Amino acid sequence: MRFALRLITLLFFVGCIGRQQEDLVLHYDRPAEFFEEALPIGNGRLGAMIYGGTVEERISLNDITLWTGEPEKNADIPSGYDPIAAVQAVRDALDAEDYRLADRLQRPIQGHFSENYQPLGTLMIHYPEAEITDYYRDLNISNAIASVSYKRNGAPFSSEYFVSAPDSVIVVRIRSGKPIDITLEPFSLLPHQVSATGNRLTVDGYAAYHSLPDYYNARDKFEYDPDRGIHFRTVYVVECDGQVTAQNSALDVQGASDIVIKIVNATSFNGFDRDPVLEGLPYKELADAAADRVSGLDYESIRTAHIADYKSFFDRISINLGKTDPAIKALPTDEQLKLYTDENQANPELEALYFQYGRYLLISSSRTPGVPANLQGLWNESLLPPWSSNYTVNINLQENYWPANTAALPEMHQVMLDFVDNMAVSGRATAQDRLGVNSGWAAGHNTDIWAMTTPVGLNTGDPCWANWYMSGAWLVTHIWEQYLFTRDLERLKTDYPTLKGAAEFCLYWMVEKDGELITSPSTSPENKFITDRGVRGATLYGATADLSMIRECLTDAAKAARLLSDTEFADRAEKAISKLRPYKIASDGHLQEWYYDWADMDPQHRHQSHLFGVYPGHQIQPGTPEADAALKSLEIKGFETTGWSCGWRVNLYARLGDGESAYRMYRRLLQYVSPDNYRGPDARRGGGTYPNLMDAHSPFQIDGNFGGCAGVIEMLIQSTEDCITKLPALPSAWPKGYIKGVRTRTGQTVDVKW
Repeated sequence: MRFALRLITLLFFVGCIGRQQEDLVLHYDRPAEFFEEALPIGNGRLGAMIYGGTVEERISLNDITLWTGEPEKNADIPSGYDPIAAVQAVRDALDAEDYRLADRLQRPIQGHFSENYQPLGTLMIHYPEAEITDYYRDLNISNAIASVSYKRNGAPFSSEYFVSAPDSVIVVRIRSGKPIDITLEPFSLLPHQVSATGNRLTVDGYAAYHSLPDYYNARDKFEYDPDRGIHFRTVYVVECDGQVTAQNSALDVQGASDIVIKIVNATSFNGFDRDPVLEGLPYKELADAAADRVSGLDYESIRTAHIADYKSFFDRISINLGKTDPAIKALPTDEQLKLYTDENQANPELEALYFQYGRYLLISSSRTPGVPANLQGLWNESLLPPWSSNYTVNINLQENYWPANTAALPEMHQVMLDFVDNMAVSGRATAQDRLGVNSGWAAGHNTDIWAMTTPVGLNTGDPCWANWYMSGAWLVTHIWEQYLFTRDLERLKTDYPTLKGAAEFCLYWMVEKDGELITSPSTSPENKFITDRGVRGATLYGATADLSMIRECLTDAAKAARLLSDTEFADRAEKAISKLRPYKIASDGHLQEWYYDWADMDPQHRHQSHLFGVYPGHQIQPGTPEADAALKSLEIKGFETTGWSCGWRVNLYARLGDGESAYRMYRRLLQYVSPDNYRGPDARRGGGTYPNLMDAHSPFQIDGNFGGCAGVIEMLIQSTEDCITKLPALPSAWPKGYIKGVRTRTGQTVDVKW
């Protein structure tokens, strides 16, 4: 249902809808044993996973600026490498239809891998043995506070955990009905030293100055030097009504019934282009000053400021999708998720909780300028995390930010745009030195805190993932989106050079074939084709994904150029758009992914990049032949896929107006998955959702949480820059409800009740 813009205020601002949203809580009846059961807290820079143990409490810590590596130098280009000749060799092979040779010739273009995001450390709190009864553990995402309560030998006991953004501190408060003795002991997987003095523990350490990913075949994946790489200092401050004693690398607390632990951290990271040692921040002084400052603050004042700050973002949106049976809602969250999966139970409050959890995770992991939420958001416990916990920019980083504007969190989205501006700097060198294009900037499918843009692979990577050059074109579409939602012209002026630069690369990268503009070489991220002669490969010319992303990039850049009076560039971009190869429909009715009507090596592949023009792009509208072809592609893909891919398909179905399939996909996203290291007879594997509601790729990737969050809004409200569509894909499972506070591309905020 579409309405003229002038009617929106009357039809959509529906006043006060019901009572304020109730507390939104994940709750459990036992401590976490595995990471995928622990509860995440964060302030956008510092993060922690809370296990809630009763004998040993484990709190794993992260700082989003703690990575391996150093600033990008593009120093690994071989002597004598000629980028123009390298690319032309691939083009010549493609002109000869020799796809095997084209794949081989792509490898010399590849450079180094991204660096690894690192765990900061772990705080272990050792409790005395006791009889434990009435155990309860929760995370209240309405105020971003985790808590644990139970009885120890019959006496009440509780602990509370949060991470304050205003005071930049992790806070733990332990209260016991009877005085208790505990020991605090910090650990880190990185090279480090621990000192204990008075009521403080100080941990100094550093990350490797270079590393390789977990999947690369090398014996030694880390290079350490105490005079290189990002350094850190973590300070633990303990305040209590008992006695604190320093013991080597630990603190003993005796006879206390009220204990407050304050954790601060600083790293030497000082920007993507600055050496973290020679030009690094004075991390030791910063950490000590932060510890001194928070020592002078009482617990309640920190807590009050934290809640007010968090709720200023979180309370912008409320949602009601229906009521859950109280008996089901009383069950622990993981049990609810199992019943939802196994018995197909209706649980609209769990569905709404998952939506709001996505917003909670984004607020908690994306508030550090120029350092966006990574593949695991903020929460990682491994030195070699899956896929380096980096920024995978052939979908995953972008999906992290799909809900940012619609779900009323534009400040979090701006963090990503700052990072893309950084990528444009190194991306100019990549375009020129790797790809032989002297105008604009380009990037491959991985990046890291250093904003690297080189195609990865070390000359051995499969071109299907290593040799993809369109992430810049995709990433900059977020710049125009941010303008539409915020109408912030000054910010658009700041980001316009980045948007224009990506578009310029596209203009110079494309070649003409049969009067149409296409890319050559080209790949469709991580997917492979089978030609009509049975050749299996990744490299071709004119992949649909490339052209749809370029079309969106050029369209956005042209609109921005017109707005900013860059008429000459707008004319160039629009002329190129008119010559782009159009979408093609295959003989069986699906939207063609390849230049020719070739088969897919894996028809159910998790990537669906050729559908970019449906979502997150805006090129294919419901009711058109291309939309019908996109639906056919999704039908072939099916409903069994990874977590993040489920999130994307929710949005695709919703954008195409198929609410029932979008809802079925949303339920599939919420399919229960066991913790990765759980080996019990009832273990559940595959894509879906872990007990702590984090996304299972599997393993854990946070993008599915964000994709699912965006998908709920896409089912309920869609918008263009001059039109809003109410309930475009409402499923029958949600017959009554409301959503308040959704932002739209018209620059307005709307509420809908149905």
